[in-house]
Amino acid sequence: MHLTSARRNKLSASTISKHAVLVALSFLAIFPLYWMIVTSLKSEGEIFNASLLPHHWTFDHYKMAWDSIPMARMLGNSIGVSLLQTICQVVTSILAAYAFTRWDFRGSSLIYGLIGLTWLVPFQVIMIPNYVVISNFGWRDTLTGLIVPNIVSAFAVMQLYNAFKSFPKALIEAARLDGASDWSILWRTVFPNLKASIASIGILLFITSWNDYFWPLLVTTKMEHSTIQKGLQMFMSSEMNLWGPLMAATTIASLPVLILYLLLQRQIIDSFVKGGLR
Repeated sequence: MHLTSARRNKLSASTISKHAVLVALSFLAIFPLYWMIVTSLKSEGEIFNASLLPHHWTFDHYKMAWDSIPMARMLGNSIGVSLLQTICQVVTSILAAYAFTRWDFRGSSLIYGLIGLTWLVPFQVIMIPNYVVISNFGWRDTLTGLIVPNIVSAFAVMQLYNAFKSFPKALIEAARLDGASDWSILWRTVFPNLKASIASIGILLFITSWNDYFWPLLVTTKMEHSTIQKGLQMFMSSEMNLWGPLMAATTIASLPVLILYLLLQRQIIDSFVKGGLR
């Protein structure tokens, strides 16, 4: 009896400590978002006040942020660029991963290694060469110039390569014996069974594309051709920062991703759990 009681107390103490750590980490993750929203609703004189709630609620900062930059156009650009870029990266990664795992051709290991090396190269290193190429094609200040240099993701190729490599080869051989082509095997046999891994990669790629700042800053000069991330920079300068409108614009920029998460919460969690991303 005493041993059982001691074990229960030990288990209870361990559970409480684990939950306390999770609560603390959740607070650290959520509080900056809370502070951003609260600051956007404070009046100009309260912005540097440490109060957790505004004394005088106002939406003036949202109106100023919406009127200062073409917010709707920039949000549309961000959504379009992120969706098209994600779709292109997912499709090219699926094709590359299937080729590496299904076909044994000379130089495949070398090509895969080179793709892995490109992932290790910071984007800032190749940013200027990409800019020169985009300028020569006449794609500056266009959505094409934002999307084309990022239609392939080395990270996605490497992640899907591991997922495709673990797929049972017996199923592929069975489909081959039934007379299915490689294209049919990929989209009718492999793809339906690896939706979780592909969805996980797609979510990460979309978030990465949505948060991209340096490339739109370099390629676009007109606000109506840029993304929302560059628009946020307009509220910051060497003379002063417009913290109220900046927090309001940042809150608006966060809404699409937040809404996407709320709508697809179950699918997003399931995709990460089943996909096994670390």
